Amino acid sequence: MPTVKKSGLGRGFDALIPKSVDAAVLFDDQDRIQKLDVSVVVANPNQPRQHFDEDALAGLAESIKNHGIVQPLVVTPAGKGKFTIIAGERRWRAAQMAKLQKVPAIVRTTKELESLEIAIVENVQRVDLSPLEQAVSIERLHQQFSMSYDAIAKRLGKANSTVSNTVRLLELPEAAQEALRNRKITEGHARTILALKDSPEKQAELLAGIVRHGWSVRQAEQFVTSIKEGFKEEAATKERMSTETPATKHLSKRIGAPVHIRRTAKGGRLEIAFKTDEELEKILSSL
Repeated sequence: MPTVKKSGLGRGFDALIPKSVDAAVLFDDQDRIQKLDVSVVVANPNQPRQHFDEDALAGLAESIKNHGIVQPLVVTPAGKGKFTIIAGERRWRAAQMAKLQKVPAIVRTTKELESLEIAIVENVQRVDLSPLEQAVSIERLHQQFSMSYDAIAKRLGKANSTVSNTVRLLELPEAAQEALRNRKITEGHARTILALKDSPEKQAELLAGIVRHGWSVRQAEQFVTSIKEGFKEEAATKERMSTETPATKHLSKRIGAPVHIRRTAKGGRLEIAFKTDEELEKILSSL
């Protein structure tokens, strides 16, 4: 591990520090960086992130081999000479892949809530938890520590609506959660599936349409709209989702421009496409 240097000291002050002295001794006790054996550091059982991308870890491990761990881990004593990670599990895992013997760490004693809070904030803001992992983390704070969603939103620096929408993802059927976890569907798709929570069969049908046929979020929304408007049969639903009908094709031929139906939650709109002002003039003349 290279000698730690604090930025902003300047060359003159830096020259006064013997090269053999670890600059960490200049830090306050609570912020002093220690070098801990990788073997005495253990993962936090409350860590919000449960899935780690192996390719991303391999890339981080390669960076660590070349440059070391720039940002120290934050750990807390766990007894019997062990330390639990509060923040920095990705770095610790990558360090193991890089076969490092020691890792830089700041040792702090914190309450369980503070530990979990730091872990969540670091992951959400720096590493980006998946939507489901964020939902699990937020719900844990809400249930185990009796924190309101408003308070959690403030701690995470997010809008209240964002936190509420994220937590709702836990209401998804297991199959949809698995698809979201594996990135077969997006968070936008997931929200459209939630709109059919009173009809598990239709949720499954919508999920299948998204995964098998590559429906966009707009198409998924059209499916939901058609179901809510009473088009229960699959054939009728798909017909309702279509943006083209015999009528739109006939009109398109008459005016010489593409015509599509765009349905919304209430009604919809008829769209006529044009590329140039000249095409627009011709369309207006035809109409």
